[in-house]
Amino acid sequence: MIYILLGIVILGVIAAIINFFQHKNELKKFERGEIDKLYEPKEAEEECCGEHATCEKDSLLAAVSKDIEYYDDEELDKWKHIAENDFSEEAAEEFRHVFYTLQEVEVAGWVRSLHLREIEIPAQIKDEVLMIIRERRF
Repeated sequence: MIYILLGIVILGVIAAIINFFQHKNELKKFERGEIDKLYEPKEAEEECCGEHATCEKDSLLAAVSKDIEYYDDEELDKWKHIAENDFSEEAAEEFRHVFYTLQEVEVAGWVRSLHLREIEIPAQIKDEVLMIIRERRF
């Protein structure tokens, strides 16, 4: 058991030494002008970052993001402040059309966007939407 712990400590020290020399080498290149920046900013990733208990992209909570994102669904703004049970079948078809043109990874963001815009999902399609979100989470 002690050999395992000693091995882990030795590997950690070796990794720290390698990291130190790589950073020192990169700093020298920067000082000589061979590279423009020490650290390049990373582009936003499409997948979850893993830093949160719940992925922000899959979260339905409006508190996660206050930014309203449109999914080519500006026409749904006319249904603001309508209760989910008060939608006609034609209105539900409009929502259904947008819903079925979304990619599976966009559904949670779309629902969050509707919530921020104070638009309820018609009861006629709500079960379908929630089913997709549940499947994505598990």
